[in-house]
Amino acid sequence: MTDNKVPLPDSIEATVSMLESEDYLAGEALATVVFLALKLNRPLFLEGDAGVGKTEIAKVLARTLDRPLIRLQCYEGLDISSAVYEWNYPAQMMEIRLAEATGEKDRTALERGIFSDRYLIRRPVLQALEVHDGRAPVFLIDELDRADEAFEAFLLEVLSDFQVTIPEIGTIRASEPPIVIVTTNRTREIHDALKRRCLYHWVDYPDADRELDILRRKAPGCHERLSAQIVTFVQGLRTMDLFKNPGIAETIDWANALVELDRTSLDPRTVSNTLGAILKYQDDVARIQGADGQELLASVTEDTATDQGGMR
Repeated sequence: MTDNKVPLPDSIEATVSMLESEDYLAGEALATVVFLALKLNRPLFLEGDAGVGKTEIAKVLARTLDRPLIRLQCYEGLDISSAVYEWNYPAQMMEIRLAEATGEKDRTALERGIFSDRYLIRRPVLQALEVHDGRAPVFLIDELDRADEAFEAFLLEVLSDFQVTIPEIGTIRASEPPIVIVTTNRTREIHDALKRRCLYHWVDYPDADRELDILRRKAPGCHERLSAQIVTFVQGLRTMDLFKNPGIAETIDWANALVELDRTSLDPRTVSNTLGAILKYQDDVARIQGADGQELLASVTEDTATDQGGMR
């Protein structure tokens, strides 16, 4: 049988190129930790503010390496039956009743039968331990900080040995380790025991040059002058101690929104009417609609006008 798997990148430079092929612009530090996670079969723990591109890394790896993406979206109250496995209880009860109707006496055989793979419903964690069409998947454990600490403790076996122990049938182990990406927005601290099983990287906001390059790729219809103004404005917002700073995703959303409105530059009315694309809290919107926003916009338009050779 021919192995059609896409090979892993063999260098940091190749990792940068691989991510860039899907328009993900990674710095050298991030590319290095991604490369090492792939080479060493270690889970990658990505921490950072919402909207900086943590989840997107898993999606890009799945696309570039041609592997299925298994996503476990974490939330408060997430338990094993939702994340790992559960038994098909209605089918099991039907099997028991059929056994009773036919006079089946061997209870041990019946128990082995109903607690078998046939009645096991696989949730994302178990799915991630399976090989799909000859390829181990990319397993995204997204926003782990939203889950309870008890579930976090359960993941220790998964992240260290790529296996799950099910009391009724024993241990299920991955024949080939998945590529594991764990993300957190740091709404709470994750226990050191879990972090020790992973390679760690803090994903920060990009600098202005990189964010402008991202915008050129993700919003190609945006006028160059407008793109520069958007990036300068958003970079300025991130220095203003808002309740929630806009991420890269919001920058892209705003650019695409302004393209739909046929704007080629920022003006006070347009900014005021479209702040909902980049700010998600009313207190932040009200502040930027006031004097702070006007001052920032004035500096942005002045700077970009200077950069454009005095064009107004």
